[in-house]
This record gives sequence, C-alpha cells and structure tokens, in this order.
Amino acid sequence: MSSSIISLLALVGKQITIYLGTFTLVAGVIGGLLNIVVFLSLRTFRESSAAFYLTIMSIFNIGQLLTGLLSRIMTSGFGIDWSLTSLFYCKFRSYCFNVCASTSMTCICLAIIDQYLATSSRVQWRQWCNIKIARRLVLLFVLIWIIHNIPYLMYYDYVISKTTGQVTCINTNNIFQQYAIYGTTLIIGKVTPISITFVFGLLAYNNVQQLGYRTVPLVRRELDKQLTVMILVLIVFAFFTNIPYTIALIVSTIPQFTLDPVLSAQIQFATLVTTYLVYIYFAVSVFKLNM
Repeated sequence: MSSSIISLLALVGKQITIYLGTFTLVAGVIGGLLNIVVFLSLRTFRESSAAFYLTIMSIFNIGQLLTGLLSRIMTSGFGIDWSLTSLFYCKFRSYCFNVCASTSMTCICLAIIDQYLATSSRVQWRQWCNIKIARRLVLLFVLIWIIHNIPYLMYYDYVISKTTGQVTCINTNNIFQQYAIYGTTLIIGKVTPISITFVFGLLAYNNVQQLGYRTVPLVRRELDKQLTVMILVLIVFAFFTNIPYTIALIVSTIPQFTLDPVLSAQIQFATLVTTYLVYIYFAVSVFKLNM
C-alpha cells in the first residue's frame, strides 16, 4: 500500500513537472521579454527608477527560469540531467540560480521602497528616487550576490553513492548546506524580502491614498499610482506563492518527518508543488506588469 502511494505521488509529480513546468517556462520567458521591451520602449518608464528596478527584476526572473525550471523539467520530467554531463554546469547552475533569485527579490524590495519615497510628502525623500541612484544600487547588490554565492561554485561537486553507485551533483559541505537552506533560501530569499515588501507596501499604499490632496503634477501622480499599484499586486501575489514553499521547506528539514517513507514522499510532493508556485510567481508577474 505504501509503495503504491509513493509511486503514485512520483508519477503525478512527473506529470506536473512536464506539463505545468513547460507551460510556466514558456509563458515566463516570453512574458519577461515582452516586459523588458515595454519598459525600455516607453520614455516615461525609462526615466523612472521604480520601472528600472522592475526591468532588472524581469531580466533575472528569466535567468531563474532558465537555470532552475528548465533544468528541473529536463531532469525530473525527461530523465536528462545536464549537471552530470559537465562539472562546470553542475557548479554554475546552482550559483547562477541563487544570484538571479537574490537579485530578483532585492529588486522588488527596492522598487516598493522607491515608491514609498516617491509618494512621500517630504521633498528630501523624493529626491532619492532617481535613475542614477537606482543604477548604483542595482550594481551594488548584484556584486554583493555574486560574491555571496561563490561557495556554490566551491562546494558543489560530483558524489558517487555507496549504495547505488550513481553519480549526483550535490553540495559536499554540510555546514554550507545548512546555511544554504536557512540562510540563503529562507532568510535572504523569503523571510527578509516578504517582511520588507509587506511593511513598505502598506506605507506606500497609505501615501498613494493621500496623493490627491497634494500639489503634484497630474502626470507624475498617475504614474506613481500606476507603478505603486503594479508593485503592490506583485507583492500580494509573491506572498501567497512563496509562503507555502517556505512552510514546506521548513517541514522537509525536520528529521522526524523523513523517517516514514510515505510521509517523506508526501512532503517531497508538497515541496514540488509549492516550488512550482514560486516559479509561477516569477512567470505570471511579468504579465501583471504588462497589464
């Protein structure tokens, strides 16, 4: 009975990977490219610091889909593991994915902070919202995440299983493995950006509600409203797609839940489903930006 449940979950997980994963990948990449074109083609957006953050976010979202989702589809859906054909890809895939993930979440945080400052009643705060500062901040954080994720290049390597004899590409450092789960994925990738966007999202929303009472040019007022609403929709969507994955990841790290094979398979299936919710956020967000 237990083996049939495990087999069923594995089969359903494979079908989800092939069909939902492929659709998400294609839709996300196409939507991301369209999003970049829209922001770069309109002068109003080219001169907006918030729009610049969203453009960079779209670029790195595409990077996440290509390094994370595409590889997952090929490995889990079709049994083609590119990381086993190249040691460079074994190391670079995890490195590039985490750089893209960290940068993407940083950009959404910077975008909502930017809109909070842009809609503030204080002139000195609004002066911080300009394209030069945005470019410098993005460059700074990209460099930070490039350096921060170097251990992925160092510790990912080929390991031969003593029981099956199969070669796998995994993290070979136990200390860094714990940091990657709790530090990079949970704290940096989920808890911190969700907290920042939630707080500044509420503050920016409150500022937008008061824009009508200020002597702000109509064009600028409408642009600020449009960008703020756009970002707030992304934040709400990110919250409901990232929280389930965060919970599933925490549960999967508890040893007591992995002793029972059936329960372990159920947790792995839940992690798989919630992982695709995260990928759907990165794919769907670009369509919300184009609305």
